[in-house]
Amino acid sequence: MMSEINPVAALPSVGRSQSPRFTAIILKLLWIVPAVALLCLAIFLSIGRTKLSESGAELVVTFVYAALISLPSALLLTKVSHRYSERFPRFVIVLDAVVLLGTATCGTLAGGLLLLWIGIVPRGEYWREFRSAYPVSIVISLMVGLGITSFETLRYKLQAATLELRTRQVEQERAYKLLAEARLSSLESRIHPHFLFNTLNSIAALIPRDPQLAEDTVGKLASLLRFSLYANQSGLAPLSQELKIVRDYLEIEKTRFGPRLRYEIAIPEALQDANVPPLALQSLVENSVKHVVSERSQGATIQINGSEEAGRILLEVSDDGPGFSLDAITPEHGLGNLIARLDILFGSDGRLEVARVNERTVVRLSFPA
Repeated sequence: MMSEINPVAALPSVGRSQSPRFTAIILKLLWIVPAVALLCLAIFLSIGRTKLSESGAELVVTFVYAALISLPSALLLTKVSHRYSERFPRFVIVLDAVVLLGTATCGTLAGGLLLLWIGIVPRGEYWREFRSAYPVSIVISLMVGLGITSFETLRYKLQAATLELRTRQVEQERAYKLLAEARLSSLESRIHPHFLFNTLNSIAALIPRDPQLAEDTVGKLASLLRFSLYANQSGLAPLSQELKIVRDYLEIEKTRFGPRLRYEIAIPEALQDANVPPLALQSLVENSVKHVVSERSQGATIQINGSEEAGRILLEVSDDGPGFSLDAITPEHGLGNLIARLDILFGSDGRLEVARVNERTVVRLSFPA
């Protein structure tokens, strides 16, 4: 049985990997590595009192603000998006903006203190530096943060929609498969009573005149019933088993019709292991026995042939009867039942055809090997 699919569990959350432990390690590294680098830079500049050029000082200022604003923003946005995006989908952008304003404010304040400590911002100029850097920090934080958050949200929704579509497709295919199996079981179940009744009639005709033969026929019937039970559990069966059933059936009917029923089987040994619809060949043979042998005083000769051509299995049952047309076959008929089973098992690749060849009626069954 197909395993259940959990769309929520299968989707990666915004800003995190599908492995929570792996994601936690990555986030810690994203925080620890720049933080250590920033601390080392601050200690080096503070202890050494190294004089930096104007461009060097600007580079350090940019790095300090970027580290102290972007990393906390990334960590907090991940948690906020993960916790509240599904609960408040319309207001999560407002929560993200509040988070960005808070991290930008705190990061700018902390960055000014660090720059003051390492000597890049002169004493007494802290608040002037804050007023100068704060608007830029707010604008950049909101633009970059909300842009990335919007992109991740859209990506998450796209992944969710894609997974939902695939889940529906899988469930639809599963429903089609179950429906096909139910239809196939229903069609096969219609074969068994009809087949059983005909066989019991043959046994009943044998009991008064040949009890020993009737007993042997009961053994053949038991074999037929065992195969019938197996056929109801599988969509296909080996041709060798199908041929055994056909022989048993013909022998049962031969006890009733005597010399009026003549048959020949010419199936190559190479086809014995081929898989065929169960009771398909038997249905063709039964059709000849029922509509030709039983209705003619001279009986009929039934020929059963098989071959493989271009990757297709061809099975033919022919008799010297008057013939018939498939257009006159109803769904309740044995051949109508077979046509429905072929459609379920093979679609348009399964065919049942009737033709007149050399004054014989040939019913041909073909399907992929």
